[in-house]
Amino acid sequence: MPSDRRHLLAVARGDEPPDLVITGGRVFAPTAEWVEADVAVASGRIAGVGSYSDGERIDASGRYVVPGFIDAHMHLESSKVMPHELARVVVPHGTTAVVCDPHEIANVLGRDGVHWLIDACEGLPLDVYFMAPSCVPASPHESPREPFTIEDIESILRRKRTLGIAEMMNFPAVIAGDESELDKLRASPHVDGHAPGVSGRALDAYAAAGIRSDHEATTVEEAWEKRRRGMWVLIREASNSRDLKALLPLVGRLGPDYFAFCTDDREPDLLQREGHVNQMCRIAVAEGLDPEVALLLASHNPARYHGLRERGSIAPGYRADLLVLPDLTDFRPSLVLKEGEVAFDGDDVRWPQAKQGIPAWVRESVRVAPLERRDLSPGPADGEVHVIEVFDGRLFTGQRFESPRLDEGVVTADPERDLALIAVVERHHATGRIGTGLVTGFGLRQGAFAATVAHDAHNLVVVGTDRDDMLRCIERLVALGGGIVVVAGGEVTAQLPLPVAGLISDRPLDEVVGALDRVHDALRALGVRLEAPLMSLSFLALSVIPQLKITDRGLVDVERSQIVPLQAEREDLAGTMVEPAHDLDEERIDGT
Repeated sequence: MPSDRRHLLAVARGDEPPDLVITGGRVFAPTAEWVEADVAVASGRIAGVGSYSDGERIDASGRYVVPGFIDAHMHLESSKVMPHELARVVVPHGTTAVVCDPHEIANVLGRDGVHWLIDACEGLPLDVYFMAPSCVPASPHESPREPFTIEDIESILRRKRTLGIAEMMNFPAVIAGDESELDKLRASPHVDGHAPGVSGRALDAYAAAGIRSDHEATTVEEAWEKRRRGMWVLIREASNSRDLKALLPLVGRLGPDYFAFCTDDREPDLLQREGHVNQMCRIAVAEGLDPEVALLLASHNPARYHGLRERGSIAPGYRADLLVLPDLTDFRPSLVLKEGEVAFDGDDVRWPQAKQGIPAWVRESVRVAPLERRDLSPGPADGEVHVIEVFDGRLFTGQRFESPRLDEGVVTADPERDLALIAVVERHHATGRIGTGLVTGFGLRQGAFAATVAHDAHNLVVVGTDRDDMLRCIERLVALGGGIVVVAGGEVTAQLPLPVAGLISDRPLDEVVGALDRVHDALRALGVRLEAPLMSLSFLALSVIPQLKITDRGLVDVERSQIVPLQAEREDLAGTMVEPAHDLDEERIDGT
């Protein structure tokens, strides 16, 4: 619906009838109170909240009228579906806007890929806002298609739906005052943060750089320290890092200011079965948070943080992105309005589904040099070696030292001790560069699995007990143009093709979820028991989340920001990661 400010003002004054009136509902006011009133809509905006006799009517009697939900930080590519399909999925859950960091596709396709993705988000019943990727690569130890330059960042900032600088992941360089990172921060006053485990003077320096948010806090203590620095805490509920329940006590203690909900990396099966931002509201209320506070964190606060001044509230002049909720427990809307038009009627998305073609250069992204079985071996070792330790439901990893099993003098897998081989293969320029090592925590008993989804450079990552099966995974992924593959005994037992940049499917969500379910079933048959094994796999290559990670350049000690050899010396140990205490877990949400 075109915006006509004169008509809007005439309706607000009472001189003209509204285009639409939502009647009989309890309206969520910006003061976090409920008002029994009508909501008048004109030219796609809210003209007023009061009593109106004219205009088309929508009866919301006995229900709640609230602003559309806004995801404060997410990666569209993690949904594994195209933007039009993501809109079809999340709009019925009440999400009317998301703020996306496209650094996944930026790593694979560079600046042109980001511009293509922005274009692909036009004409949807979902407002997709962008932050310009700040760290491509995430650290010097990763190998994207090409580094993102300050000129690349500025070109993204010129797009009308770009709000600022995306999560600044290279926190060691920011803290150290690296001039190239500070140049990026100067490009926009609005910068998202990424500072897992950063505290004390280091956190002071990070915040002093002008970074005003963080979504990596996993404990009350960490979030509280960041709040004390004046930072927004974006509470994350992702597929592999569900931090909502852990952080809710702090919201009860400090109140809703400077908190907002985000989903970060949410896989398609979670989107389909549990929902989106509405699922976070549902959990928060079930845990004891007031519904009004949950609604603030789901709508008003994300808009306030990102400067979306026309969204997130039901008030005159705001965009008429509205939900009608039957209750404040399930948060499943019976109606979704997008700028005053019905986008979801309780059964179907009624918005025309814009679809953009996918050019060949977006599809043809997997380039791997010829490999042999021996290339996947970590090589010889004499004594203990570094081992990456995976924790269920956490992005953090630990590091252990183990005496490995040897086969013909080289390190090999040892399923009896849950030690699997891992390799990261450079897949953008077919350089033949491979990082190899050992990983524990998957529970893999046989076979192998691999993906071209490997945050953030998205090289090919493969884990296995058998190098022949690992090689078969790689060959199949190249043939598919990217995706996820499971192999046992030389046979492909499950796969999810992701031909769009090796990250995204071109199929409907139902088909993607079906394939993903088959992948999970195949992994369970091989002994894997993690709740989100594919998300765990994908983050093993991210060299900016502690403790030990692996890229195509080798094993990375994240805390020291150094490549470390397979062979380990005890004096080099940083120690096994110790989970911080949650001293507020037993307190009530309301702080009493």
